[in-house]
Amino acid sequence: MKFSRIVVTVLFAVALAVPAMAQYVGILQSAETMNKGNFKLMAAPVMAFGKEGADDEWGISLRGGYGFTKSFDAELKVGLFDGLTFVGADGELWLVKGRDAGIDLSLAGGLHWLLGSDDSFDIMGFEITPQLSKSVTPNLELCAALAVSFESIQDAPKWMDDSFTRLHLVPGFEYRLSSTVDLAAEFGIALNDDSHNYLGVGLALYIR
Repeated sequence: MKFSRIVVTVLFAVALAVPAMAQYVGILQSAETMNKGNFKLMAAPVMAFGKEGADDEWGISLRGGYGFTKSFDAELKVGLFDGLTFVGADGELWLVKGRDAGIDLSLAGGLHWLLGSDDSFDIMGFEITPQLSKSVTPNLELCAALAVSFESIQDAPKWMDDSFTRLHLVPGFEYRLSSTVDLAAEFGIALNDDSHNYLGVGLALYIR
């Protein structure tokens, strides 16, 4: 019995190896929410850096959003990776506006699912992200966020720990290329063992 548990543990760890790296779709925005009534479409390649000699993992992050009020928007997010699909949704509330305090502060939260292939487990998670940004030129904003994600492994054996937390410090920037197109980039710095460093760069199109 003890030997069989060891075997299952090893197989379980292998099954989690890919989801552990490949579920980053990034934040890739400033603390400002979308203007009321505006739509947003975004595409961004994302790379998660491997640990201890593991290969880096590439994926593509896609999202669409809508500004519901002057201070609240919501987005749908999809991440496409090798054998894995990330699906999620979140809402963002703009708490402090730069024109009043010199810096913007927002809080985002949402749910996501990582749908694995036949040889890996699905993962469901809840994320919360406080974010700061500051305009340094008319077109450039510097951004920083603390991304916290509480993950739950679906259908894991009852005797195994089926939950873990990802924690990242995420510096980045958003640059206005035109009145309707922004360039965003960020580097996710892993703050615990269950997280990986990642890099994301993308273009956002705003439909006004």
